[in-house]
Amino acid sequence: MPDSDLKILVIDETPIRLAILEAGLKEAGFFDVTTLDTASALVERIYALDPDVILIDLENPSRDVLEQMFQVSRAVRRPIAMFVEQSDKATIEAAIDAGVSAYIVDGLKKERVKPILEMTVSRFRAFDRLRTELEETKSALKERKVVEKAKGILMKSRGMSEDEAYGLLRKTAMSQGKRLVDVAEGLISTFELLKD
Repeated sequence: MPDSDLKILVIDETPIRLAILEAGLKEAGFFDVTTLDTASALVERIYALDPDVILIDLENPSRDVLEQMFQVSRAVRRPIAMFVEQSDKATIEAAIDAGVSAYIVDGLKKERVKPILEMTVSRFRAFDRLRTELEETKSALKERKVVEKAKGILMKSRGMSEDEAYGLLRKTAMSQGKRLVDVAEGLISTFELLKD
């Protein structure tokens, strides 16, 4: 999707700042912009609106708002840029932990909206790729441990070599149309059941 087609949600309780963000987005060529003037019931409203990017402008983010951002980022996994008037190190860290992709202190200027939006989306995409790779790596490692355990059971119980045990697991998976890890899990479950 081209960035100009992004569906953007702007949240700001101050009408003047809300107007600055909205004008900056429209000048930058973003026309699918929805605005909210309150951060209450945010998760439900975001689910209903289903935006591609969320821009939230706050004078000073409270713990409650940061907790809502955490819920939002976990629930919808969208790029979030937070504009604040003032901040401290603990609040910045809490915002980043909450899944905020960009945390901009005293940076609400119409001409800065587009580069900040682009950076927010790029940073979110990079982080999301890393998160996906990490999840895939963890899953592969877990599956490998299961296969290794199943091979160990076959080697010990049937006196097979490691290659023979792997070959039997693989052959069984292919003949049953299952994934190797599923066959290995079945073998482990059966072995545990019979062991007791």
